[in-house]
Amino acid sequence: MTRPTARVLAMLELLQTGGQHTVRELAVRLGVDERTVRRYAEHLADLGIPVQAQRGRYGGYRLAPGYKLPPLMLTDDEAVAVALGLKVAERAGLATTDPAATASALAKVSRVLPRALGRRLDSLLSTAQFTSAVRASAPAGADTLLGLASAAQQGHTVVVAYTAWDGRTSQRTLDVYGLVFHSGRWYVTGHDHGRDGVRTFRLDRIASVEQGDGSYVAPADFDARTQVVSGIAAVRWSHEVCVVLRTTLADAGERLPASAGRLSEHADGVLLETRADRLDGMARMLAGLGWDFDVITPDALRDEVLALSDRLRANALRGAVADDTATPRSR
Repeated sequence: MTRPTARVLAMLELLQTGGQHTVRELAVRLGVDERTVRRYAEHLADLGIPVQAQRGRYGGYRLAPGYKLPPLMLTDDEAVAVALGLKVAERAGLATTDPAATASALAKVSRVLPRALGRRLDSLLSTAQFTSAVRASAPAGADTLLGLASAAQQGHTVVVAYTAWDGRTSQRTLDVYGLVFHSGRWYVTGHDHGRDGVRTFRLDRIASVEQGDGSYVAPADFDARTQVVSGIAAVRWSHEVCVVLRTTLADAGERLPASAGRLSEHADGVLLETRADRLDGMARMLAGLGWDFDVITPDALRDEVLALSDRLRANALRGAVADDTATPRSR
C-alpha cells in the first residue's frame, strides 16, 4: 500500500474517534500540511465515506452522525501481520478449548478484506512453509485464561477448581502472580493459600475460576517464566545440580535460557541451580559454555566431567597419531 493511501486510512481512523477534528489538528497528527488534509478528505468522500466539512477559522472534518464504518479495515502490512500471527499461534498450540477458533478467526479476517488483498493473502498462506513442528496443544478455556489474567492485573485472589494428574479434584485459593505459555500448554503460577507456598498449575486442568476474598500484591522480583520452567524440570528430572560459573550474571543470563535453571550472584561468579535427567548431558552443556566452573553437587557430575575430558583427550591424541602415520618420512 502506498504511503499516501496509508495516511488517508490513518485520517479515517482519527475521524472514527468521533467529534469534530480541525484541519490543523489532523495535519499535525498525520505529519502533512493542511492542504494535503483537505485532499485526503476528498479521497474519503470519493470512496463513499460521508465526511462532513465545516468551514471557517476553526473548521474541520467529522463523519456523518450515525454512519457505521465497515468492521475491519487493514493495510496490506496489517493484514499480513494478523494472518501470520494467527497461523503461527495455531502451529504453536496457542489455542483455547475451541480447536477451530484460530481457523474461524482467520476466515473472518479474510472475508472482510478487499478481494484483491484477500486473494494475495490466501496465496501467502497456501505457499508459506515453516521449519518448526506443529505442537500438540492442551487447550485452556478462554474464560479461564481471561479470568486469571484479570485477577493477576487487579490483584484479586481467586478460587479455582483443579484436577490433579491422578484425577483428584480440589478447590485451590490462589494469588495469581503470572501466566506462562510453555511447550504447547498454559500454566498459572502464584501463592497457593492451602499449601502456603508458590505453586504452578496447568490451565487445561482448571474447571472454573471464581473471585475469592482478599487482595494481594505480587512480589516485585517474581519471575513467572523461570518459576514455571524450573518447576516442570523439578518434576521430570532426578539429579539436583549446583555449579558455580566463572562469569558475570549478565553474561550468564544472556547465554542461558530460563529453562537452564536458576541463576544468582555468587562470590566466585554465578551460581547455577538446576536439575538434570542425565549428568553426562549436563557435563557436555557446561563444557560447551566455554567458562571455567566449579561443581558443588553432585559428586557424580565431577566424574562425568572427568570422563568427558578423557574422551576428548583420547580423540585429540588419536587424530595426532593418524596424522603422524600418514605423513611420509624423509630419508
